Amino acid sequence: MIPGPVECEPNVLHAMGEPPKSHTAPDFIKSFGHCLNMMKEAWMCPSGQPFLVAGTGTLAMEMAAANIIEEGDRALVISTGYFGKRFAGILERHGAEVTVLEAPVGDVVGTADIEVELKQRNYKLMTFTHVDTSTAVMVDAASMGELGRKHNVITVLDGVCSVAGEEIRQEEWGIDIVLTASQKAIGVPPGLALLVASPKAMEAREIRKTPVRSYYADWNNWLPIMEAYAAGNPAYFGTPAVNLVMALEAGLKHILEEGLSTRFDRHKKTGKAFREAMKALGLKLIPKNESIAANTLSAPFLPGDVSLPEFMQAMGDAEVIIAGGLLPEIKTRYFRVGHMGSVAHTDLMNTVRGIARALNQCAHKANEDDGVLAIDQIMK
Repeated sequence: MIPGPVECEPNVLHAMGEPPKSHTAPDFIKSFGHCLNMMKEAWMCPSGQPFLVAGTGTLAMEMAAANIIEEGDRALVISTGYFGKRFAGILERHGAEVTVLEAPVGDVVGTADIEVELKQRNYKLMTFTHVDTSTAVMVDAASMGELGRKHNVITVLDGVCSVAGEEIRQEEWGIDIVLTASQKAIGVPPGLALLVASPKAMEAREIRKTPVRSYYADWNNWLPIMEAYAAGNPAYFGTPAVNLVMALEAGLKHILEEGLSTRFDRHKKTGKAFREAMKALGLKLIPKNESIAANTLSAPFLPGDVSLPEFMQAMGDAEVIIAGGLLPEIKTRYFRVGHMGSVAHTDLMNTVRGIARALNQCAHKANEDDGVLAIDQIMK
């Protein structure tokens, strides 16, 4: 029950376990092209250009930065945790003059404050983490897209912990780049960097005056590959991760068959149920209120009399795997639980029971029945 890698559907594992194919095999070409089309559908961006590249979510972040930023360009980072700061570091590495607007722990940066900053300086790029995996805080992506359009800034949504779990309407909301990784709500093993770029973002890449600093991340190298596979033809720049691409095809097919609206609603229900269960056990969550709480993971604070190492050991004894804290300033005071992708009612129940028993093992009284009842009241 960690926030990635997540459990995979059986058809995804079956595709992953097939003998590797040639990247020029007709059935693989078809799979790759199918993935590209389904990405546009899952991102809700029919005019977008998808990129499917072997790598991690950090590579997807770097592709966004490398292809848009030139030396001296101004970039604004809206940070709600660890990964906002990571994006700032990536942008600086590519020569950007970076301004970071950082929210207090558990909160978001107000749209009025963001607009004040956008009016003061001429920014080329604005990034925001839709759901920061370190804090379980979610920002209003639609309002970020609106600000980007209003101030003619290229917007980048880091959706590593949100795409296919939280509602994202890329084209409707006017967001220029939406990126993620395969091992989160997409429900595929780790190893793929996934990104969809708007026509505006692609144009910004085309009119830049200097070469992209990263050879591997350069869209100029990858675009002909994407275009070839989309047209049903093989092409080569780097050998695709063939089994991961076939697994992605199965994963995206499952997502679209479930239906995006149904999937978003399911994650909302699951997230709400888990948060209510944590409250029923007497635990406080990092997000300041429900309106900014993510539905793909939760980040509860530990009681003051419980140490993280002792609690994590007790969770291991309960045979439930969760994640410890990640944000440096509070990392010993909280834990994280992923509930994205294929998470069932019983998974939530077993996790809540494990947490209650671990707290009791750490000499902190918690009634597991209260947590279970809170889940039942929402999930039934």
